[in-house]
Amino acid sequence: MHVGIVTGRDSFADRIDDALGNEPERTANDDVRSVLDAEPTVVVADGEHAVTDLVRAGVSAPVLPVDAGAGVESVDPSDTEGAIDDLLAEQWTTVDRPLLSIAVDGEHVARALFDTTLVTSEPVRISEYGVRIEDEQVSQFRADAVVVATPVGSQGYAHDAGGPVVQQGSDVLSVVPVAPFAIHVDNWVLRGPVTLTVERDEDGVELLADDHTVGPIEPHQSVEITFDGVLDLVSVESSRRFFQG
Repeated sequence: MHVGIVTGRDSFADRIDDALGNEPERTANDDVRSVLDAEPTVVVADGEHAVTDLVRAGVSAPVLPVDAGAGVESVDPSDTEGAIDDLLAEQWTTVDRPLLSIAVDGEHVARALFDTTLVTSEPVRISEYGVRIEDEQVSQFRADAVVVATPVGSQGYAHDAGGPVVQQGSDVLSVVPVAPFAIHVDNWVLRGPVTLTVERDEDGVELLADDHTVGPIEPHQSVEITFDGVLDLVSVESSRRFFQG
């Protein structure tokens, strides 16, 4: 079994090497592409950013997340060696979590596990956003931002902004205005695809995918968000005991 490692900490990679009991070729740390080019059987991802970096790189191998944030069934860092033992003994299964595909004016630009966000480029500024399903206008509102979250992401930033927690396995998206200008602004649980637009030519607005900046969005450009593909997450006994939520 070839175990890849994605982490920013040499000490963590050393712990995985010790747990494997050998000296595998080191393709870990910051170069995610080199990890995937080595065609690992499983990738161990240390932290939320490691998981989202793998999603952006198009990972196809199963991912064992360690301490990977709310909504992701993760291994506690103290149980990492035990999780590796389970991997080597082939005592593991996978669960799939849906990914978002994000397109701007019909051109695919990003994928995301947790959420995608339109947000003003300057702090403490607002813009006006529109939300549509197919040809139906759901709402138009002024806010700091609008976030669209998967069931995994509904326990993170979207929840902090006042959105609901969506049951894992649901094929719906949580759409949440962030710090809306009006007092009474709804949030929604919708079946995709969902289309977001910037309705006014005011301050600049950026598109984020899993907190990674994709680029600027101009007024009336369509940002279409839909489910497309899955991330296979490894489940071992250690991760079944530990759930961040």
